[in-house]
Amino acid sequence: MMKNTVKFVLGIGIAALTVAGLSGCSVSVDGEDYRSLSPVFDIEQFFDGNVKAWGIVQNRSGEVVQRFVVDIDGSVDGDTLTLDESFNYGVGDGPTSRTWTIVKQSDNSYVGRASDIDGPAKGTSFGNAFNFHYEMDLPVDDTTYSVTFDDWFWAFDDSTMMNRSYIRKFGIVMAEVTIFMQKQTD
Repeated sequence: MMKNTVKFVLGIGIAALTVAGLSGCSVSVDGEDYRSLSPVFDIEQFFDGNVKAWGIVQNRSGEVVQRFVVDIDGSVDGDTLTLDESFNYGVGDGPTSRTWTIVKQSDNSYVGRASDIDGPAKGTSFGNAFNFHYEMDLPVDDTTYSVTFDDWFWAFDDSTMMNRSYIRKFGIVMAEVTIFMQKQTD
């Protein structure tokens, strides 16, 4: 009896350590921390026009697996923001283009769609920050992974912004994307 009890307790202890270890691999951003910060990030104002972006993707080990430049042509029509994105890669490869259609809802949340995004992306403004949450089938080498994006934007000023995306599989951050974006003057 004592031997089985020790095995049971050890089993629970190992399970608890495993869960604690896995939760350490997760990143959690609380948007409420940014609600009162300025400047307020206005997604429609920022992306209405031309935006240039420079970014990297890092795997779990911190290795840069993609480096890219994105040209974004944005337009607003009523409550709909359309973003036509063109990608050029210096390291790695990925989609060469993507078109987002983002619609502001009556409760001031946002719903976004793109052809390579599974279902709607749900967006929420938090003053200085904006969060998009969505699922995507992400091709990597010869395999496709169903992942979740936790996509955060932070305004520096009316024309400069940082974006940080946490790509999760089974709740664990598998890769991180860092993008610097700047509005372009015509």
